Amino acid sequence: MLLDDQELRERVGRLEMLLEEIESFEDPEARARTAEMVQTLLELYGEGLGRIVESIGRLGSEDLKDELLGDELITHLLLLHGLHPVDVETRVLEALDEVRPYLESHGGNVQFLGIGESVARVRLEGSCDGCPSSTMTLKLAIEEAVQKAAPELEGVEAEGVAEPPKPTMAFVATPTMRKKKKPPEENGASSWTTVGELDLPAGRMLTKEVSGELVLFLKLAGNLYAYRDVCPGCGTSLEQGELRVADLTCSGCGRSYDARRAGRSLDDVSQLHLEPVPLLVDEDGTVKVAPPSAVG
Repeated sequence: MLLDDQELRERVGRLEMLLEEIESFEDPEARARTAEMVQTLLELYGEGLGRIVESIGRLGSEDLKDELLGDELITHLLLLHGLHPVDVETRVLEALDEVRPYLESHGGNVQFLGIGESVARVRLEGSCDGCPSSTMTLKLAIEEAVQKAAPELEGVEAEGVAEPPKPTMAFVATPTMRKKKKPPEENGASSWTTVGELDLPAGRMLTKEVSGELVLFLKLAGNLYAYRDVCPGCGTSLEQGELRVADLTCSGCGRSYDARRAGRSLDDVSQLHLEPVPLLVDEDGTVKVAPPSAVG
């Protein structure tokens, strides 16, 4: 029986956790042997997949090829083994078309400039050009779409992205970033509120009141994320929702959001998204956030 999309996401999340566990093995021989076994399996299945792709191309079944490329799991496997029949530039253009409605919902757009040195270059246009309040979230949405379509690229360079005032410029809806302590004036202490250490297990979430606002913290695959604790669809608190791998479903309206991808809606008909809260973790584990009221 075929797995549905939700079950596939759960399997991928489980695989990520297992790979992290392999890397944490104390016995170097056990770690090397396990990694070798995984690599051998990948090569074996990759060879079989390559033969299937070669046969499809030789027999000229375009309809079947289009059907396979429309399957997200198969597409990921083709990319993993370097067998994808569509060139990287075409895939990046398709990824930008996919994310363009989301940008337009914020009054902006994106222009593809080209690919150089394994980096896709784009320009943000419209109201998001030069506006520091939301460009980092929009840039993250572009990066996620491009990474999904062309994971062989090393990154995305976006022109027209204004850096917001310190200290928020690198911490919007990204995995936890750790940095060494700096003097208060250098670290932008006036905008950061100390939450303290969060003993939050992986795959769990909790809500804390920070500077008079409720902030939802989530621990996903070793990374910490923070969002305003309110569903943009119905206004319900998200703490009572269901978190499955990285998909957060509201208990009030049933809408789902991708907590690892800037809180974007998983419902095709919705342009809603969670509101990220800038997050910082010091080297001693102290968590700090800059709630929207502080960022202004």
